[in-house]
Amino acid sequence: MKYLITALTLIATPALAQDATGTWQTERGDTGGLLHVDIAACGDMLCGTIARAFDKDNAQIADYEHIGKQLIWDMSAKGDNAWGSGKIWAPDRDKTYSSKMELNGDRLKVSGCVAAVICRSQTWIKVQ
Repeated sequence: MKYLITALTLIATPALAQDATGTWQTERGDTGGLLHVDIAACGDMLCGTIARAFDKDNAQIADYEHIGKQLIWDMSAKGDNAWGSGKIWAPDRDKTYSSKMELNGDRLKVSGCVAAVICRSQTWIKVQ
């Protein structure tokens, strides 16, 4: 009986999803710069805020106009290591995309589409 309970417990316990919270470095945008985005829980969803900005020469832009602005919102869990039904704002194009994310270790694939036709994706690297 003890083995049956252990086996049932293992079967009933879902695999733990990886944690997408933390600071992520974007790929370079249209201007050659990149961002650090802090992703955190906002209720039962994930949201992301621009924490730091860097120019094409990797110099930090202390007075970047979008520091503290929300970049990601309403990302809901869609299964292990996947989130979707959210929005992402691309400051380099000033466009908002319907978005989803998928986590694989220290890489976060972020994808977004406008009207399901114009799509972009990036793979972000975990900074901390």
